[in-house]
Amino acid sequence: MRRLFRANIDELNIVAEYLNRTLLKDAIIFLVGDLASGKTTLTKAIAKYKGISSEVTSPTFSLQHIYNSDFFHYDLYRVDYNEFMQLGIFEEFNKSGWHLIEWGDDLLKNFLKNGGYNIYTITITPYRDIREYIIESS
Repeated sequence: MRRLFRANIDELNIVAEYLNRTLLKDAIIFLVGDLASGKTTLTKAIAKYKGISSEVTSPTFSLQHIYNSDFFHYDLYRVDYNEFMQLGIFEEFNKSGWHLIEWGDDLLKNFLKNGGYNIYTITITPYRDIREYIIESS
């Protein structure tokens, strides 16, 4: 599966709707992009589409936010693969639902892929007034 979207901030519901319709119920979604590319903004749009009314923020210092029993958001900017594994947070991926990961590295992605998890990658590239979203399954 590979799908490309070009959307401005007001059109993110189209991307969220596609993800909700296409991705499996249990999915680990790597959000890839530079600083300020829109990873958390996309997460907010997905959460809104899924009916989550609480404020969605990047878990930069807490590493993880859980918004309901099946929507998880991680920010691994300050944590490498070895530290992540030592903290035992990877066990959270056994919980049913969507796990959105900002700044996850290839070591983590390969570990999860080899573990049989449903892995998706959304690469975000910002342009002047829009973002390009490339959605791929691994």
